[in-house]
Amino acid sequence: MSLKILIAEDEQITLKHLIYALEKEGYTVSGVADGAAAMERLKEEHFDVVITDIKMPGMDGITLLERIKDEWPETEVIIITGFGSIDSAVEAMKRGAFDYITKPFNLDELILKIRKIFEKKSLENQNIALRTSLGIDRDLPTFIARSKKMLQIVDIIKSISQSDCNVIITGESGTGKGLVAKLIHYTGMRRNEPFLAINCAIFTEQLLASELFGHEKGAFTGAVTTKKGLIEIAHRGTLFLDEIAEMPPVLQAKLLKVIEDKEFFRVGGTRPIKVDVRFIAATNQNLRDLIEKGRFRKDLYYRLNVMEIYIPPLRERREDIPPLSRYFLQKHARSANRNIKGFTREAMEILKSYSYPGNVRELENIIERAVILEKTPYIRPESLPVSMQLFKIETVSPETIKTVDELTREYAQKVLELVDGNRTKAAEMLGISRTSLWRILKEE
Repeated sequence: MSLKILIAEDEQITLKHLIYALEKEGYTVSGVADGAAAMERLKEEHFDVVITDIKMPGMDGITLLERIKDEWPETEVIIITGFGSIDSAVEAMKRGAFDYITKPFNLDELILKIRKIFEKKSLENQNIALRTSLGIDRDLPTFIARSKKMLQIVDIIKSISQSDCNVIITGESGTGKGLVAKLIHYTGMRRNEPFLAINCAIFTEQLLASELFGHEKGAFTGAVTTKKGLIEIAHRGTLFLDEIAEMPPVLQAKLLKVIEDKEFFRVGGTRPIKVDVRFIAATNQNLRDLIEKGRFRKDLYYRLNVMEIYIPPLRERREDIPPLSRYFLQKHARSANRNIKGFTREAMEILKSYSYPGNVRELENIIERAVILEKTPYIRPESLPVSMQLFKIETVSPETIKTVDELTREYAQKVLELVDGNRTKAAEMLGISRTSLWRILKEE
């Protein structure tokens, strides 16, 4: 499922910035300068999401929202408002807006809200699909497993399909922990119930508490209505806690109580709420080390770690690189309407020998980029990133052999040099987050 987004914004710089940022996230994005133009586009084609400024010349954002909800109620609307216009945003929520953001807005916050819409629409589609399928979400990405290590993971997923145990998934960033979590859910006994996910690393403690546990009206400044948290919404289903190591200690204690007692309190609430939730957690950090350092609760670790699944980095399962590359080629060639049949032998050799600090996510980014650049029916080395030529596996003497971590750090430093020290660009080229890049460069 790929969301189509329409942005109505009269400030051209803001409009171009939003289009660029959301297209990088993989969404199909169009932009117009006012509400009237937005209505014309909506009459011509379907959009899943409309992001509109509340103040525009002619038709304002509130009027546009009302027209959309009258004619296309399934289209979600996010309102952009100035800091001093919060009352208008709240009014927009009452009239059917999915959410709002304030200027100057945090782009990560907007992307998070769009992902919530994606999850909502995915769950709606799943409820229909699951009635006619074997219990697997038909929109779930293909799980490529050619190597022995990945086939072993498939066997583990099959073995716990009739179990309801909590699971911890470990491995480097970009290895596919989220996909494995989905496979566990959609092959398990809760397959017909919600699958929800949250990244614990992107919230402050207060926001994460609100997202997980919900809050009562008036619980804190800005809590204008009662809100259900993900734990409550995931009742009878699965909640995937990505980057669990980043969860603050206070919330670790609260999560432990939910697992043990199967109940919780909303933020500011006094009434316990009973829930039945399966928890799947993921991390790219060593939780045992964090336990020894006092940064992660031992009792929570053992409650979550009924089953642990380790996903090896792509450099340790090179047999998976050719089939993954072909899968991503077919996927992106189809979406870009390009007739590209495969890879030249030289290009595939480069792909197979590369170290992939960003793992599978980086590989997909590389293939998507190659599809855009390639002018022939086959991907050639010229369409692969120049940065891939900076790092080659060479035969060396035992005295000069470097560890995988040393090679990864060396490569990351070279990419950073290539982009003049811009860590955001370097992380994008590597297909990893800025936090992961920081950890790679920091490790000694």
